Amino acid sequence: MKISTKGRYGLRAMVDLAVSSANEHIPLGSIAESQEISVSYLEQVFSALRKTGLVKSMKGAQGGYVLGSKPQNITVGMILRTLEGDLSVIEEQGEDLDNVQYCIKKNVWDKMNSCIEKVVDSITLEDLAKEFRKLNGSDHYMYYI
Repeated sequence: MKISTKGRYGLRAMVDLAVSSANEHIPLGSIAESQEISVSYLEQVFSALRKTGLVKSMKGAQGGYVLGSKPQNITVGMILRTLEGDLSVIEEQGEDLDNVQYCIKKNVWDKMNSCIEKVVDSITLEDLAKEFRKLNGSDHYMYYI
């Protein structure tokens, strides 16, 4: 399994959105600029994310995107499945597997798939946003007056 550009860019954009938006709509151009991704490409990515409810959009002067749910409720797995589809290392094989194929499927492919699922479903956008802030020295609370 190889994650496509769509999956990689989509995950980057979602982390950027999680870090940038405090319940305010962020223009797609802003995300595109900070991530050095074309706006037209991100429009395609965000279209898919919007259809599954991972992001919400608003048109107009104050428009842009916000997360469709709290960052702690959105996992890397949800994002990647939306943008990539099935995350299996190989396409599912038919039911008529011989003993060798079944042995490999059960002891290699199924175990690899299980590990991938556990990892991507255990990491949330909140986890990534916190780590990003820590790496950039902005791991402090913001106070608004």
